[in-house]
Amino acid sequence: MTQAQTQAQTQNRARVVVVGSGVAGLTAAVSAAEVGAAVTVVERAPRADAGGNTRHTEAFLRMRSIDAVADDFEERLLGDFMGHPDPALLVESLKDPGTWSAPLRALSVADQQYVATLAENAGPTLRWIEGHGVRFAHLATPFLTTSTTRLMPVGGGLALVEALTDAAVQLGVDFHYETTARALLLEGGSVVGVATSRGETRGAVVLACGGYEGNAELMGRYHGRGGRHTRPVARGGHYNKGEGLLMALDAGAATAGDFALFHAEPVDPRSGVAEAAIFAFPYGILVNAEGRRFTDEAPGPIDAWYERIARRVHAQTDGVAYAIFDAGASEVPNLSAAIRTDQPPITAPTLDGLAAKLEIPAEALAATVAEFNASCGQGEYLPLELDGLATSGLTPPKSNWARPLDKGPYTAYPVIASNVFTFGGLKTDDAARVLDNDGRPLPGLYAAGELTGLYYTNYTGSTSVLRGAVYGRIAGRGAAGGA
Repeated sequence: MTQAQTQAQTQNRARVVVVGSGVAGLTAAVSAAEVGAAVTVVERAPRADAGGNTRHTEAFLRMRSIDAVADDFEERLLGDFMGHPDPALLVESLKDPGTWSAPLRALSVADQQYVATLAENAGPTLRWIEGHGVRFAHLATPFLTTSTTRLMPVGGGLALVEALTDAAVQLGVDFHYETTARALLLEGGSVVGVATSRGETRGAVVLACGGYEGNAELMGRYHGRGGRHTRPVARGGHYNKGEGLLMALDAGAATAGDFALFHAEPVDPRSGVAEAAIFAFPYGILVNAEGRRFTDEAPGPIDAWYERIARRVHAQTDGVAYAIFDAGASEVPNLSAAIRTDQPPITAPTLDGLAAKLEIPAEALAATVAEFNASCGQGEYLPLELDGLATSGLTPPKSNWARPLDKGPYTAYPVIASNVFTFGGLKTDDAARVLDNDGRPLPGLYAAGELTGLYYTNYTGSTSVLRGAVYGRIAGRGAAGGA
């Protein structure tokens, strides 16, 4: 091949711009490069911080094995309460998708085909990632009681980021770190690139730059005053300022997911480490700043309930609560695994002493604990399974592991609801194409990961990294073919 032919071939390669370098952005970049596209990754963070939330998570995957999703995978995602959509539109959804009306195509509900494609491609995507040097295994989790099966990359999300970044570099992907995407470039109704803080980068665009949990104004806009009571669960979330969402909305994109909610995780506000989770609260009680209980601490397995309980914490005064234990908590096997903070517990020999350290009313706390203790019944205490050891005549009840708190010393951890990622995002189809408000694909624009809307009432645990990987790969190949 002559030099001129080589130059012509290079010039004729499809060009793809990926915004973000978490698991969704990296799978998009690698998959696009593998089919011959010239790929540029635009990343706000410096190289040492790149990887978004993926870099800091353990990356739990709702899988039965590397080749099969968990048994309840599709049921949970599609069973998420999405409000009360127009039944006439739902009837219409049973017909050939080619006949769907614009309101149905753009409707903010979970798309059955999107979920089916996610389930079908989960195993093959993990095998593909495995081919790039990542190992997967069933490892220990911080959840002492569980409702589903989980797989994890050995080395967590950081292993995904490092392996996929290496693969991208070897394929010639060009990384632009400390570069912020500002706006989409449009020509004739098609997306043809991105305007960044360092100029223009042209090509089909894959938006994979996360939600808006790092943007105080957007948190206030969508979550009201309570937005100030939350913070990103890990350092990567501070880079998620929402530009991807805003620029796509400016281009006419439709939305999906619940903009009033975010994936909440109960963490110790004193800690600066990623995911300083307090998953041990089912073995004690939760009280608010007034010294009162406000929720059933143990309605079911912790992995299925921690988010909903964290939201109830978020609704308390100043968005804070306290998980309180007595000396009996030491009988729970491996309890330390469910406490991820690097800060010590607050301890005192008496409840009054604990109340003083927590700066909550001592009389109220004493009355709360006395009422709770009096409601605890007799039965076998089985801390690693649902034991039905419940309170009687208490509001709110405690449904499992209800034993009196009557043995000093007493310990406590403060708890807030941290923001793992925001639920509201862009509506995409099962080809990862961003849809407009008429439900039609916006030419040249794809999206994947936490920027896309899927969740409404409750996060289906251990699916976020997985959907980022699956739809990032689909988006990258789509952008390379449609560029």
